[in-house]
Amino acid sequence: MAKLVECIPNFSEGRNQEVIDGLVSVAKSVPGVTLLDYSSDTSHNRSVFTLVGDEENIQEVAFQLVKYASEHIDLTKHTGEHPRMGATDVVPFVPVKDITAQECVEISKKVAKRINDELNIPIFLYEDSATSPERVNLAKVRKGQFEGMPEKLLQEEWAPDFGERKIHPTAGVTAVGARMPLVAFNVNLDTSDLSIANKIAKIVRGSSGGFKYCKGIGVMLEDRNIAQVSMNMVNFEGTPLYRALETIRFEAKRYGVNVIGTELIGLAPAKALIDCAEYYLQIEDFDYNKQILENHLLN
Repeated sequence: MAKLVECIPNFSEGRNQEVIDGLVSVAKSVPGVTLLDYSSDTSHNRSVFTLVGDEENIQEVAFQLVKYASEHIDLTKHTGEHPRMGATDVVPFVPVKDITAQECVEISKKVAKRINDELNIPIFLYEDSATSPERVNLAKVRKGQFEGMPEKLLQEEWAPDFGERKIHPTAGVTAVGARMPLVAFNVNLDTSDLSIANKIAKIVRGSSGGFKYCKGIGVMLEDRNIAQVSMNMVNFEGTPLYRALETIRFEAKRYGVNVIGTELIGLAPAKALIDCAEYYLQIEDFDYNKQILENHLLN
């Protein structure tokens, strides 16, 4: 039975439809890989692709996407709300079926080496692939962003895992690694005051004393003139989506601000959403394995 791996590359382009269409074409060009989903955001100026495939072909499509991005995205001309350090900012590999997390680590290292060897883009390994504790957290790896990376790479502790201590002049630096599934979950507020979103993000994110498995920042959605708390939930069971949402709702009230909607970026495990349904419906004695129809059909 074929081993299945998910890959969710993030690209620093969410406005140029021609470039996005080109990435889609590349994503669909490798047999054995399926493009499950992609989304682009003009305020973040970022696109997120979700692909699944066998262990060999997922490596090929990941490399080809990074290559295309390096040829068509120029970070010296890039602006956007989302932090970024590379044309392809991050390439995570996630175990899906009949494959271990350690095997995904090995896949990430192979892809990272090829990217550097053939494209001369320096690579940091992160999350489960990290070579030091400081490199586990993507936010720490990316701190300084594209503009600050040339100086950061010269620091003793920040030599790339693959490549020289200098950025690619237009494609920057890319993080490659293996991790478990995360949920990209955003909460929109009825205010144009970005400082409120930043204050709330500080409350919910783990690095500043909030929820252990939540990473969060405040961003401005310029096209809608509203502020957003943008989060990555790295363990949706340890920190459920509803817990983060209700905390944001509670904290927003102190500023006279309301939650006006939420946003899911890319794909999410069904259980992450079913856990929310269980919470809001107040279902008693709920059994996820026995009471979800689809679970019976798939087993």
